Amino acid sequence: MASADDYEAIKALIHEYCFRIDAGDLDGVAQLFEHAELGASTRPERMHGVEQARQNYAGVIMYEDGTPHTMHCISNITIRIDDAERTAVSRSYFTVLQSDTDFALQPIIAGQYSDRFECIDGAWRFAERIIHPDRVGDLTRHMDRRWRPNRS
Repeated sequence: MASADDYEAIKALIHEYCFRIDAGDLDGVAQLFEHAELGASTRPERMHGVEQARQNYAGVIMYEDGTPHTMHCISNITIRIDDAERTAVSRSYFTVLQSDTDFALQPIIAGQYSDRFECIDGAWRFAERIIHPDRVGDLTRHMDRRWRPNRS
């Protein structure tokens, strides 16, 4: 039977993604998807493994302090664990805030994460993340043009 520790471990993975990307640790973000498929509902391709996941984040604009000046906020996390298979699915909302000296604090994108997880040797890990950008604002200071959904 799934324990509270299982739910907390999965939530910690969801949160770790946010902490790493906001810290500018794009290699660390890619590591989270070592055994996973990564994609977006706005693009047909799917990335597999660390190298392809890292290339997915190549378009993130980094500033002098080594960060993208963002804050990824997660809410409405729902998790369903399949005890027999030791797998789980999750949905959550995300809102990304950004600011800079010439860019007032504002939400720049919001949407949903659809995630799958697997538990291997007692440790939970990502098996899949599909990003659904539902609301797109001003991404000009966050992503290179070719990486932006809806070509904002």
